Amino acid sequence: MAVSSITRKLFIQSRRFAAISSSGPSPSLTTHTLGPFQVFDRETKRIQRNKAASKNGGESSRTVDYVRDEVADRMMERLEDIKRKFSTIVDLGSGSGHFSKLLDPETTKKSIMIDSSSKALHRDADSEFDVEVERIVADEENLLQIIQPNSQEAIVSCLSLHWVNDLPGVLIQIKEALRPDGLFLGAMLGGETLFELRTALQLAEVDREGGISPHVSPMTDTRDVSNLLGRAGFTLLTVDIDEVKVAYPSMWELMDDLRDMGESNAVVGRRHTIHRDTLAAASAIYKELHGNEDGTIPATFQVIFMIGWKPAPNQPKPLERGSGQTNLKEVL
Repeated sequence: MAVSSITRKLFIQSRRFAAISSSGPSPSLTTHTLGPFQVFDRETKRIQRNKAASKNGGESSRTVDYVRDEVADRMMERLEDIKRKFSTIVDLGSGSGHFSKLLDPETTKKSIMIDSSSKALHRDADSEFDVEVERIVADEENLLQIIQPNSQEAIVSCLSLHWVNDLPGVLIQIKEALRPDGLFLGAMLGGETLFELRTALQLAEVDREGGISPHVSPMTDTRDVSNLLGRAGFTLLTVDIDEVKVAYPSMWELMDDLRDMGESNAVVGRRHTIHRDTLAAASAIYKELHGNEDGTIPATFQVIFMIGWKPAPNQPKPLERGSGQTNLKEVL
């Protein structure tokens, strides 16, 4: 995959784990037991993404599409493995349509793109899509205020769920919006994302300021995703993990690209500025601890891919645990 900026080198390191399957949904959560803990400032995130998508007429944003485009390609591979045609797919947190641009009119007729950032949603409004497109500006955390329950054949989400405050609640809403035997296909950033940047900033702050502040957003641990899907009521679960690594000249280019992606820190209570000498120290630490032999520094984006189905009476059911007739050792 080509990257727009010649100073960035993107390569994929696939570390796909075995599928995790469920014979049925776990006891469902409810969105009314406890209110979601506010980790992210959703309004700040909307402003950041609007600003990023409109900078230089959208050109700065397009230059840094490489991560989302790569993940959208990986999601499409998984959709193509599902031999089913859809009249409509809801693209939740769609941005400018990284996934919807890849839809094949032979298998999908229409995409409903939903995003809280109007600038990101309409950034490429003049581009041609192979399928019919409808755009809706709305908060992804309030899906059932936009989509009727039991109405959709498929809902996808490409790299937006790591910014929602109530992930269990959003997954429940997605399941409720689907028809029986409806598909949810998602990709979100996992907890190992940007671990190099996180450790460099923390070590620099301890050294220069005597303490640490959150500069990289907390993200869902991969072990929690299948549990959350099951508790939300999905069945026939599949969860796997890939890593997308990008090589940058230095930490400064990485931080510039994150800002132009609209991925700047939006944690409630975050520091708005970092001392210049702390950043300089972090850059040196980053290169010392993680630097590549060619002088560049790597940035890891851990991507969790997930597939879940809304229960239906006619769905195939996995066999009961222990009912297998073939010894796995013999197969291997």
